[in-house]
Amino acid sequence: MAIVKEKMKKVIESQPDDATYEEILRELTFERMVERGLEDSRKGRVVSNEEIAHRIRSRQK
Repeated sequence: MAIVKEKMKKVIESQPDDATYEEILRELTFERMVERGLEDSRKGRVVSNEEIAHRIRSRQK
């Protein structure tokens, strides 16, 4: 848990002094999304560009 708090503190402290609550929450959310994406990539939970293009095309019909 301490690691999570440290990461959050780092993100918060990197914001300008006049950052709004919403801006800070957006940055924390973005940081978490990046971490989750990297974790998915490391674990092989990815979809190729070709597969995504196929899925998009199949839903457009």
